[in-house]
Amino acid sequence: MAPGCGTVDGVHVVIMGCGRVGSTLAMNLEARRYTVAVIDQNADAFRRLGPGFGGQAITGVGFDRDVLIQAGVERADAFAAVSSGDNSNIISARLARETFGVRRVVARIYDAKRAEVYERLGIPTVATVRWTADRIIRHLVPDGHAELWRDPTGMVAIQDVPVHPEWVGRPVRALEDATGTRVAYLMRFGIGTLPTASTVLQDGDQAFFLVTDELVEPVAAVAGAPPKGAA
Repeated sequence: MAPGCGTVDGVHVVIMGCGRVGSTLAMNLEARRYTVAVIDQNADAFRRLGPGFGGQAITGVGFDRDVLIQAGVERADAFAAVSSGDNSNIISARLARETFGVRRVVARIYDAKRAEVYERLGIPTVATVRWTADRIIRHLVPDGHAELWRDPTGMVAIQDVPVHPEWVGRPVRALEDATGTRVAYLMRFGIGTLPTASTVLQDGDQAFFLVTDELVEPVAAVAGAPPKGAA
């Protein structure tokens, strides 16, 4: 596929790693009409892209400058490092951002502690193991509360906190006043919704709270109990 030909304003994305994540990402982005270049050390990995893939498939090391240049990193709008190695991912991500000035860079990291460090360096990361564990906990322990997001400083998180059924029919503002925090968003009928001052909680709503670590348990205790004064 020629750059800019039938694409979304010539947007170009470079992906390092052609495993299941990288290949899926590449095909999804190409379906959105972006130009895509995929880098992997193993040429056999490109079989995952299928015969219809029209982007570049480049065999090489993702943190090799010449390989990155061949993949079009100098004109790239985004770079994703999703190989199976934390060190390779973070080195290539930093190279893309700091040397080639790519604006949007993300790295997949298995080690959650490393992910926090790199977030503080300004490189968005996906801590695969922690994220997967949290998602599984949400299904195994429906009455628990799981962290969905944490800011780069580690101070603020978004938590999925179960709400007692007797809050249904009451305004979100009342729940916020009672818990002393904000509801970041609601999931209603499977769709994310930003609450307003007039939003009323409905049966089946999932509430996602903005919290700090010391607020998690108090918020869960208040939200999980009937409102004060409820009959």
